[in-house]
Amino acid sequence: MIQSIVHIALVVKDYDEAIEFYTKVLNFTLIEDTYQPEQDKRWVVVSPPESKGTTILLARASKPEQEQFIGNQTGGRVFLFLNTDDFWRDYNDMISKGIEFVREPKEQDYGLVAVFKDLYGNLWDLLQLNEDHPISQLMK
Repeated sequence: MIQSIVHIALVVKDYDEAIEFYTKVLNFTLIEDTYQPEQDKRWVVVSPPESKGTTILLARASKPEQEQFIGNQTGGRVFLFLNTDDFWRDYNDMISKGIEFVREPKEQDYGLVAVFKDLYGNLWDLLQLNEDHPISQLMK
Protein backbone atom coordinates (compact mmCIF):
# COMPACT_ATOMS: atom_id res chain seq x y z
CA MET A 1 0.00 0.00 0.00
CA ILE A 2 1.27 3.48 -0.88
CA GLN A 3 -0.28 6.52 0.74
CA SER A 4 0.84 10.10 1.20
CA ILE A 5 -0.43 13.34 2.66
CA VAL A 6 -1.04 15.59 -0.32
CA HIS A 7 -2.20 18.89 1.25
CA ILE A 8 -2.20 20.58 4.63
CA ALA A 9 -4.95 23.22 4.93
CA LEU A 10 -3.83 26.55 6.34
CA VAL A 11 -6.65 28.91 7.31
CA VAL A 12 -5.99 32.41 5.96
CA LYS A 13 -7.77 35.76 6.08
CA ASP A 14 -7.34 36.66 2.41
CA TYR A 15 -6.24 34.59 -0.59
CA ASP A 16 -4.28 37.31 -2.35
CA GLU A 17 -2.30 38.51 0.67
CA ALA A 18 -1.50 34.89 1.56
CA ILE A 19 -0.35 34.16 -2.02
CA GLU A 20 1.79 37.30 -1.94
CA PHE A 21 3.45 36.26 1.33
CA TYR A 22 4.09 32.64 0.41
CA THR A 23 5.34 33.33 -3.12
CA LYS A 24 7.24 36.60 -2.60
CA VAL A 25 8.53 36.26 0.96
CA LEU A 26 8.95 32.50 1.39
CA ASN A 27 9.66 31.90 -2.32
CA PHE A 28 7.02 29.17 -2.60
CA THR A 29 5.58 28.22 -5.97
CA LEU A 30 1.91 28.85 -6.73
CA ILE A 31 0.73 25.44 -7.94
CA GLU A 32 -2.97 26.19 -8.44
CA ASP A 33 -5.44 29.04 -8.03
CA THR A 34 -8.85 27.95 -9.27
CA TYR A 35 -12.15 29.67 -8.54
CA GLN A 36 -14.95 27.32 -7.47
CA PRO A 37 -18.17 29.23 -8.18
CA GLU A 38 -20.53 26.69 -6.61
CA GLN A 39 -18.90 27.36 -3.22
CA ASP A 40 -17.70 30.91 -3.93
CA LYS A 41 -14.15 30.03 -2.91
CA ARG A 42 -10.77 29.45 -4.48
CA TRP A 43 -8.63 26.33 -4.46
CA VAL A 44 -5.18 27.81 -3.82
CA VAL A 45 -2.19 25.50 -3.46
CA VAL A 46 1.42 26.53 -2.80
CA SER A 47 4.59 24.51 -2.38
CA PRO A 48 8.17 25.18 -1.28
CA PRO A 49 10.59 25.52 -4.20
CA GLU A 50 11.52 22.19 -5.79
CA SER A 51 9.42 20.28 -3.24
CA LYS A 52 7.99 16.94 -4.25
CA GLY A 53 6.08 16.40 -1.03
CA THR A 54 3.10 17.80 0.79
CA THR A 55 1.64 21.10 -0.43
CA ILE A 56 -0.25 23.79 1.47
CA LEU A 57 -3.85 24.58 0.65
CA LEU A 58 -4.50 28.24 1.49
CA ALA A 59 -8.07 28.03 2.77
CA ARG A 60 -9.80 31.35 3.41
CA ALA A 61 -11.88 31.36 6.57
CA SER A 62 -15.48 31.20 5.39
CA LYS A 63 -17.28 31.15 8.75
CA PRO A 64 -16.86 33.23 11.91
CA GLU A 65 -15.80 30.16 13.91
CA GLN A 66 -12.93 29.58 11.45
CA GLU A 67 -11.64 33.14 11.73
CA GLN A 68 -10.50 32.61 15.32
CA PHE A 69 -7.96 30.03 14.10
CA ILE A 70 -6.20 32.33 11.63
CA GLY A 71 -2.66 32.53 12.94
CA ASN A 72 -3.27 30.08 15.77
CA GLN A 73 -4.08 26.76 14.19
CA THR A 74 -2.21 24.75 16.82
CA GLY A 75 -2.80 26.72 20.01
CA GLY A 76 0.58 28.44 19.93
CA ARG A 77 2.73 25.42 19.08
CA VAL A 78 4.96 25.24 16.03
CA PHE A 79 2.62 24.25 13.20
CA LEU A 80 4.72 23.67 10.10
CA PHE A 81 8.31 22.57 9.53
CA LEU A 82 10.19 23.93 6.51
CA ASN A 83 13.34 21.94 5.78
CA THR A 84 16.03 23.51 3.60
CA ASP A 85 19.28 22.46 1.98
CA ASP A 86 20.94 25.74 3.10
CA PHE A 87 19.76 27.07 6.45
CA TRP A 88 21.83 30.28 6.49
CA ARG A 89 20.90 31.25 2.92
CA ASP A 90 17.19 30.98 3.71
CA TYR A 91 17.44 32.43 7.21
CA ASN A 92 19.28 35.53 5.95
CA ASP A 93 16.86 35.90 3.02
CA MET A 94 13.88 35.71 5.37
CA ILE A 95 15.43 38.26 7.76
CA SER A 96 16.01 40.63 4.81
CA LYS A 97 12.31 40.30 3.90
CA GLY A 98 11.14 41.17 7.41
CA ILE A 99 10.25 37.71 8.74
CA GLU A 100 10.06 37.73 12.53
CA PHE A 101 12.04 34.98 14.21
CA VAL A 102 10.83 34.23 17.72
CA ARG A 103 13.61 31.72 18.45
CA GLU A 104 17.07 32.35 17.12
CA PRO A 105 19.06 29.68 15.25
CA LYS A 106 20.24 26.82 17.41
CA GLU A 107 22.17 23.66 16.71
CA GLN A 108 20.24 20.61 17.92
CA ASP A 109 21.02 16.89 17.77
CA TYR A 110 18.82 16.62 14.65
CA GLY A 111 20.15 19.72 12.86
CA LEU A 112 19.92 23.50 12.76
CA VAL A 113 16.59 25.17 13.68
CA ALA A 114 14.98 28.57 14.23
CA VAL A 115 11.31 29.46 14.76
CA PHE A 116 9.55 32.15 12.71
CA LYS A 117 6.06 33.57 12.31
CA ASP A 118 4.13 33.66 9.05
CA LEU A 119 2.03 36.68 8.09
CA TYR A 120 -0.77 35.64 10.46
CA GLY A 121 1.37 34.54 13.40
CA ASN A 122 1.47 30.77 12.87
CA LEU A 123 4.78 29.39 14.12
CA TRP A 124 7.09 27.53 11.76
CA ASP A 125 10.43 25.79 12.22
CA LEU A 126 13.06 26.59 9.63
CA LEU A 127 15.21 23.45 9.63
CA GLN A 128 18.26 21.99 8.07
CA LEU A 129 18.11 18.39 9.21
CA ASN A 130 21.32 16.41 9.55
CA GLU A 131 22.02 14.08 6.63
CA ASP A 132 21.63 11.03 8.89
CA HIS A 133 18.22 12.12 10.21
CA PRO A 134 15.47 9.60 9.28
CA ILE A 135 13.43 12.27 7.46
CA SER A 136 16.50 13.30 5.44
CA GLN A 137 16.85 9.68 4.38
CA LEU A 138 13.19 9.60 3.24
CA MET A 139 13.66 12.72 1.14
CA LYS A 140 16.52 11.27 -0.93
